[in-house]
Amino acid sequence: MVLTDLDHWFAREILPHEESLTRFLARAWPQREEIHDLRQEIYVRVYQAAAAQRPHLPKSFLFATARHLMTDRLRRSRVVSIEAVGDLHDSNVLMDERSPDRWLETRQMLKRLAEALDRLPDRCREVVWLRRVEDLPQKQIAARLGISEKTVEKQIAKGSRLIAQYFYGGTQEEDPPRRRSSASAHSHGSQQQTD
Repeated sequence: MVLTDLDHWFAREILPHEESLTRFLARAWPQREEIHDLRQEIYVRVYQAAAAQRPHLPKSFLFATARHLMTDRLRRSRVVSIEAVGDLHDSNVLMDERSPDRWLETRQMLKRLAEALDRLPDRCREVVWLRRVEDLPQKQIAARLGISEKTVEKQIAKGSRLIAQYFYGGTQEEDPPRRRSSASAHSHGSQQQTD
């Protein structure tokens, strides 16, 4: 088997951090039996991303990918409990020192963001996630989902608007933004809502 330049980069820049990544996952992820699988999925994501473009800060990218994957898994399982993500602050890998009040405020904001994302329509949520969390370019998102770049732009704008409404214009008890938008579009007669 011939190793590629990417294989050499991965072995040199990513694999040396395996022990600290495993410790990080053990502290942050509640299901110990899933840690090996999580680590492998993180490696796959890092490798695939590096095939397109090598990150400038490989270690930072590795741990950011780990956090994104855990967040993604929690969101998919619709588990929003803060306890479910363990003590991410115990890892000094890439986190600034923060006061307990600031840390709590950040965790509450992340919980609200997860709730806001969960309230988006499925396609909109998928596009926003790929663009804002996985940081994929619009062109790549369009190709992956089989939609136009214009539709990607519209979905990002719609998602941003609905998340802002959730954060600044509504409460958790109100109907999800997509229901209010539909009713709002209906009451304005000639205005149409685009997906």
